[in-house]
Amino acid sequence: MIHQIIFSYIIIINIASGIIFSHDKRAAIKGHRRVPERTLHLLELSGGVFLIWALMYSLRHKNRKFSYYAITYLIFAGWIVFILFKLPLLPF
Repeated sequence: MIHQIIFSYIIIINIASGIIFSHDKRAAIKGHRRVPERTLHLLELSGGVFLIWALMYSLRHKNRKFSYYAITYLIFAGWIVFILFKLPLLPF
């Protein structure tokens, strides 16, 4: 049960994060107000890092800015460690 709730949360936060990240890409192209990087990183920490990581390369957005993608990769690695080592320990 708890795994299903966590999985559902991860799906929802990734969809929301992907929408906001895509919006930032469109705003960058059009020269409109951008989403702060701090907000994008908070979304990643919240669990939306998986879709943002994929969109960085498919949309070609923020993938050349070292200060951004270095933090994103650290968050991504942290989530992978959490999933591999912590989730199996949670009760069903």
